[in-house]
This record gives sequence, C-alpha cells and structure tokens, in this order.
Amino acid sequence: MSVTIGIDVGGTKIAAAVVDEDGQIVARRRIPTESGDPQAVVVGIVKVARELAAAAPAAVALGVGAAGLIDTARGVVLGAPNIAWENVALRSMLEGRVDMPVFVDNDANVAALAESVCGAGKGAGDQVMVTSGTGVGGGIIIGGEVYRGARGIGAEIGHMVVAAIDGPMCACGNRGCLETMASGSAIGRIARARADDPGAAGVLGAVTGDREAITGEVVGDAALAGDEWAQQIVAEVGGWLGIGLASLVNLLDPDIVIVGGGAAATGELLVGPARAAMNANIIGRSWRTPPPVVLAALGNDAGVIGAALLARRAHELDRGGLKDTP
Repeated sequence: MSVTIGIDVGGTKIAAAVVDEDGQIVARRRIPTESGDPQAVVVGIVKVARELAAAAPAAVALGVGAAGLIDTARGVVLGAPNIAWENVALRSMLEGRVDMPVFVDNDANVAALAESVCGAGKGAGDQVMVTSGTGVGGGIIIGGEVYRGARGIGAEIGHMVVAAIDGPMCACGNRGCLETMASGSAIGRIARARADDPGAAGVLGAVTGDREAITGEVVGDAALAGDEWAQQIVAEVGGWLGIGLASLVNLLDPDIVIVGGGAAATGELLVGPARAAMNANIIGRSWRTPPPVVLAALGNDAGVIGAALLARRAHELDRGGLKDTP
C-alpha cells in the first residue's frame, strides 16, 4: 500500500504525518514554526519531510497546506498572515530538497478535503467547511473536488464583509470581515472590551484580574464550565458566524456545512446560535430544508490528512497524464 506525506504549516507549529490510502495516520512529526524567518520555515518543512520519508520509504508524494493566498498551479505562497512569506515558490523550493513530487494548497482547503473524504462530510455531496480560530478560514467542495477559483485563491470565507460600516478593522484592510466578527480572536476581543461587566468576574478571575490576558480560549473554557457571561459572548459570535453561513448557503446551496477550528471546541454553544442565525437568514426559509450544520470530526488532524490526500490525488492525476498541477 502506497502512502503520502501531509504537512500542515501553521504560525506556531509544523505538523506532519504519513497517511495511508484510507486516510489513516501511520506516523507523525511536529516541530515549532520559526515564523519570523521564512527560510527557517522551509528548512523545518524539509526536516520533517525527510524524517517521515526515511520512516516510510513507500511515500510517493508530499502535500503541504499553508495559511495564506496560494497560487496552487505554481505552488507559490503569494502572502501569508502568520509567516513572513511573500511570493515564495514553495513547491519548487521543496522539490529541490525532497525526493518526491510536492503539491501545495491553502490549509483550509486541505482541511475541507479531509473532512469531505473521511470526516464529517463523508458521503454528503457538495459542502462548505468554515474554520473559526485565530481567524476564519474555509474550503468549498463541489463534485468531490476543492473549489479554488480562477487563480487558485478562492474560498477566502473569512474575508466576506458582514459589517462594513462600523465593523472592526481586519488585517486585510477592510472593515467588518467575517474573521473580525466570528473568530476565536473576536471572542477574546469582545470579552476584553466588556471586562468591566459584573458578569465578567469569573473570566477575570481565571486570568488573575488581567483583562489583557483574556483570550478566546479563556472565554471558551469558561463557557464550557457553565459561565453564563462567557456563554453569551460565544453565542453572540456564533450569531455572526451564522450570518456568514447564510450568505454561503444562499450562494452555493451545499448539502452540508461543517464548522471546525479552535472556537468550535465550544461545540453547540457556538454552533447552535450559528445554526439558528443561518436558518433565520437564508432565502426561501419558509419552504426549504436548510443544510445541516455539524462539527468537524477530524480535529487538528484535518490539515495533515488533507495535505496528504491532496498529494495522493495530484500525484495520481500526474501519473495518469490528466493534468500537470493539482
């Protein structure tokens, strides 16, 4: 049985795995990301790729999922939010150092691919995955394939504008992007702004009174522990997420919507309000059956599994002479 290697490049870690034909992980590696040094990140990818290739000589291809805008046809990272990459020809840089074909895509795209093949979307048809964590990302699967758009940089779900007039400034330069309203970072920002509320005592106690130490994770943990103030903030952010989901459903009419990312660890506290807001804002709501909104199933493994699946599919297409690029 052949295997492929998947690598998920994040702002804090490089996760890598050998994945078999059934999407099962058979070996892992993880190292910190030296995000301030673009060349060091490439060195780190090569290091874990070579280690896994030595442990799995049957590996036939390497897939890399990275945050940012990716020209998938050329394997070039046009820009990345958490790593100092700009116009980095990642595919060619890696192929010169690892002895196998390399394929590169956006990290949310490969996570969506993984969920569609062996996760929450398995067998479900057309689907949308939205990830809410530090930012908001996502992937679209149509006809079993990742939708990337004309230049390979489509499905930037986090940068749909949902609150243009008075929404918070986004790192992309626009106001009110979904990322600013429906991310784990948004949960933390709202909680810090409201830390003088009487109900904030429990969350403030968790950070010994330092309001600047309140993060989305802190609020999420408090919400899961039953803190009503924290739950209200998570629900508010879930409502904004649902507004974004409604736009996606109106546009794409998918069979299923999958929600993942760190904020989704709060489960129905986030997803329940998101589902309700989506259902209240889709067109034809008086007669249509809305798509189910479900939690992602693969957790942090979605990135490496999806990158490995990307590599397998692209390599098989290359070998069949059907196309030259993923």
